[in-house]
Amino acid sequence: MKCPVCGQWNRASNPRCLKCGSFLTPPKGSQGEPAWQDQVKDGQRGTEYYRMDEYGVSDAKPDARDTLAREMADLKERKVKGARAQQTILNAAPLRRETGEMDIRESEGTSAYWRVTEGTAAERAGRRRRTPGEPVRRGGSRTVVEGDDPRYRDTRWDDSRAFDPLWAEQEAYAARWQMPAPVRAEARQPVRQRFFRKLLRVLTALVALGVVGLCVFFGYHYFQERAAAQREERRATVVASMLEGLAAHTVMIPGEEGAQIYIRELHTSYVVSGGYATIEIADHTWYDELEHVRDETMDVTLTPFLKSASGRQVPLEEISYTIDIPLSPIELTDPDGLRTEVSSAMYTMKFTVRPGSTVTVNGRDISDTVQAESGEVSYNATVQPSGDNVFTLVCRSQYCRENELTVVLYREPQEIPLDLAADTYTSTSLKYMEVNCTTLPGATVNILSPHSDLNITNLNTTGAFSFYAVFDHIGDNWIEISSSYPGKKPSIVRYKVYYLPSPDEYTRKAWPLYKAEDYAELVSNIRIRAERTQVYVLTGTLQYFISEKPQIAVFNTSTDGQSQPVVVQNVTKTSWVKGQFYRIYGDAYSSYNSMPWLMGRYTYTN
Repeated sequence: MKCPVCGQWNRASNPRCLKCGSFLTPPKGSQGEPAWQDQVKDGQRGTEYYRMDEYGVSDAKPDARDTLAREMADLKERKVKGARAQQTILNAAPLRRETGEMDIRESEGTSAYWRVTEGTAAERAGRRRRTPGEPVRRGGSRTVVEGDDPRYRDTRWDDSRAFDPLWAEQEAYAARWQMPAPVRAEARQPVRQRFFRKLLRVLTALVALGVVGLCVFFGYHYFQERAAAQREERRATVVASMLEGLAAHTVMIPGEEGAQIYIRELHTSYVVSGGYATIEIADHTWYDELEHVRDETMDVTLTPFLKSASGRQVPLEEISYTIDIPLSPIELTDPDGLRTEVSSAMYTMKFTVRPGSTVTVNGRDISDTVQAESGEVSYNATVQPSGDNVFTLVCRSQYCRENELTVVLYREPQEIPLDLAADTYTSTSLKYMEVNCTTLPGATVNILSPHSDLNITNLNTTGAFSFYAVFDHIGDNWIEISSSYPGKKPSIVRYKVYYLPSPDEYTRKAWPLYKAEDYAELVSNIRIRAERTQVYVLTGTLQYFISEKPQIAVFNTSTDGQSQPVVVQNVTKTSWVKGQFYRIYGDAYSSYNSMPWLMGRYTYTN
């Protein structure tokens, strides 16, 4: 309804304008009742359903939904009437306070009225009219009277506040005393406060959604991990292990107690005990029979079958894992590098492998030359004066893959051929050793190393000559020869020979190294003793290693084993062990951190 004063649109059931507070006059013929009441037609017959059985007997039953709709409409009507009566009572409260009594019609279509009185007859006789703002006295009684009071015929009902009696009473009181209608608490709140309240509700909803989302997320992952753990428990497990000192893997397949699991690759069945069938497999089982294995790893697969009581085999999930294949050990001793320059036609290569290994040099099998205890191998390589001479060493040890080593011996091309005999020794216990050589007939030869008895009788005819090499110190000695011819570039040959006297001869020359004065003399004159390769004998316990390859250790040579440290390098055929007691014969070599340094030639353990 539009307000005739300010033009504000209001609900048809409002008695006053919400904007200016003016009375709203309803259209003629309107009693302020909701429009929906006109649409509800009580007493009409609802829809009926007819049902007929197999004998032709029919019965009619109303639709339950129509019954429910009528009951709901009746409930709505009774609620509106009760709220209208409540509003009428609240609107009559100010008049009751003035006159002391008030008649209120209970409901439409009735002739019963309520008379409200306050106080006794004597109190009402002397009561004065209450002024606005004066406190109201409470009390009184109610009686039923007959009649009609036209003062309340214009009372209108606002169904929008039918269930807010307190608010309706405040509006009625304000209309009675021509006061502005009270403003609800929500309307009185500042805009900013309402904004923050709404924002707080939104944030609370977001936090709740976030908590629910986190619960769902973690719950999902928990059940996923639990399911994965259960699947993992049903799977076979593979762990690295050792079997008879060799690398292996242990496979555990879950199953029922007493069941048999057959492995096709191993051609063996295993019984489930303790919930698992345990299988230990050495890694070398997979590549022992394979040739030219060079890969570092290998992927292996097991195919298990569950054997039933009837003999039927049910395939299980395949088991795959990776094994490491160790490399066959090979250690080059001489030369000390993979590329070396040599000057002789014969060069002895020395290297160490695992005993029992298969060794080839440039395709030639030399496995029979491997020493059974130490694994040392000596190979006499023929070196041509043509630049690089390539030698490929291939070693295959048990339970290992092949190892290949390439050694290059470079020999400068010669315009004048000069070579030593192929049977020339590389080591000797003699101080003098005969050396036979050949060169270009008519060439001039010159022996640059210590020698004696040079024989050049056949030099001009066949180019052959010989001499005796003299070894002036213990250890490595070099034989050096040059050959020249007019108009050609000279050729030079250098050949190394290891000289070590026999134990009887060597040990007879040894000086003791027990007393403090002997130790002090060696420390003071180490350079002179090294030049003369003076031999010493020492006894003591190996304290610690300075180097493992080659073995260089420290011994305390005093009688109490607490002082007089001596550094000894092991060039014997015995491998030393820390903490062991040895008697060692060696010759002076140099000094190391103010300690004398000897080259141990012979080792004794008693």
